[in-house]
Amino acid sequence: METALASIAGLEEVKNHVRSLHALLRIQAKRKKLGLPVDENKTLHMIFTGNPGTGKTMMARIIANVLYSLGIIKANKLVETDRSGLVAGFVGQTSIKTREVIEEAMDGVLFIDEAYALAQGGPNDFGKEAIDTLVKMMDDHRDRLVVILAGYTEDMEHFLSVNSGLKSRFPTIIEFPNYELVELMEIARKFYYDHGFKLTMGAEAKLEEVFIESSINNNFGNGRYVRNVYEKSLNLQASRLSNNEQLTEADLTEITAEDIERV
Repeated sequence: METALASIAGLEEVKNHVRSLHALLRIQAKRKKLGLPVDENKTLHMIFTGNPGTGKTMMARIIANVLYSLGIIKANKLVETDRSGLVAGFVGQTSIKTREVIEEAMDGVLFIDEAYALAQGGPNDFGKEAIDTLVKMMDDHRDRLVVILAGYTEDMEHFLSVNSGLKSRFPTIIEFPNYELVELMEIARKFYYDHGFKLTMGAEAKLEEVFIESSINNNFGNGRYVRNVYEKSLNLQASRLSNNEQLTEADLTEITAEDIERV
């Protein structure tokens, strides 16, 4: 678990929550093995709030692995979905579609991204049918299913406020903060170094400039944005080198300030 957590930049409070959960479940398993009383009804469903690209899906995978390693779930799997994977366009079809996704996740973890979208379609929207089906199957299979809902903080707060039945079933809410500049740079360096590239000092300075300017935007994508900048820089490097027939290894592995742009 620690190796997996170390591979994610920042998020120390989130990581500490995962460590705390792991410690609690590990102790409960030991108590149960010795015949000591444990709370068998403790719910593990949780909500991840925060902006895109802050590591919510990665952390869900780690939690699924933790639960499997401790025998809490029987399958080491995380089934990812969103509104489009649960809601159908015809009456009576949404419950069937939602049930199929939940059954696929049975004995593992179901991760529903942008879960608030299930309640944004108005009173006649089929999203409510998906929510009702989810709640029923969570209750019917509480010992075989862990559900994680994820989405923007404000949207998820509103989503829970209008769905009281859901709020009581998700006692754990974990906030994923935006990445700081030092963390964005750590993520970027890892992208480049893992793929055999080297950043010049000018490229590092340009990356910092790009991240500072872009992070002001409310739609800033955090880790996703870093990946987009990285991928664009490879295209720009290729264009810069395209007319050079005498390329060296240093040419092919060096990323310069000229290759870094906002996306």
